[in-house]
Amino acid sequence: MKLLSSLPLVYLAARFCAAEGVSEPQYIFSNPPASAAGAQRIPTPYESAVMGRRILAMTPLGTLATVFPDGARDGGGAGLGGMPLGLLEYVADCEGDGNPSFLAINIETTFRNVRAGSNISLAQQWSPPYPPDKRIKSTSFWNRLFGRVGGDDDEQQQPADRVPYSAVNLPRYSLLGYIEKVDAATAADMASCFVDTHPDAKYWLPGNPIHESQFVRLVVTKVYWIGGFGDRAYIGWIPVEEWKNVTKTEWESVELPGEKKGWKEWSSQEL
Repeated sequence: MKLLSSLPLVYLAARFCAAEGVSEPQYIFSNPPASAAGAQRIPTPYESAVMGRRILAMTPLGTLATVFPDGARDGGGAGLGGMPLGLLEYVADCEGDGNPSFLAINIETTFRNVRAGSNISLAQQWSPPYPPDKRIKSTSFWNRLFGRVGGDDDEQQQPADRVPYSAVNLPRYSLLGYIEKVDAATAADMASCFVDTHPDAKYWLPGNPIHESQFVRLVVTKVYWIGGFGDRAYIGWIPVEEWKNVTKTEWESVELPGEKKGWKEWSSQEL
């Protein structure tokens, strides 16, 4: 499954393209219409679900988003009711059915909000372990557009790229649903799986002397997917039954960008 081939231009630069001989801007935040000339084949929602399930299996961190209940207040007494909150959380794919597993520390604000009736979502994105072999460099056109001056010497003085790939050209998703406590037998199996993924989690397993905790699952009811730029990736809702019907054999058969060394982020010849 080929996921990436070239980088579309940002709409901001559209009016400057003709003077520089740059091709017309492509779709970034939405899928192109089926009639769009020269459009690449967009992966189907199911193909996107397969990629998403691989991300879930291979990504141990995510952001859980909840909202504060009415009556909640900050340290200074100001009201927080209805305010959203997103916090990092350990994630594991322990049940293999598309429902992520969590070790819920009951004192955590996230799970206190859930107990107070908050909706919840999990956001995850693919972060490749290897940078692409080559990244595109700014041209004189881009330097003028964004007010940058200088040449190669100026570029050599720039700090190292802390995100050595185009993150917005890589897949990510948000899983919406509700939290459900698991039974004792499932919790025992989940504990082994969770500690395999997060070895330090052994200190917060249920029954620990520090904080009350329990294993829970996020029962997924909706999936919103952004596969990358819209001219080459699906953007939109994935039917939840398709998300849950993906098999391990299927998600093990695909490869995400940057899983191996030597991948190409985009084709600079098109710019």
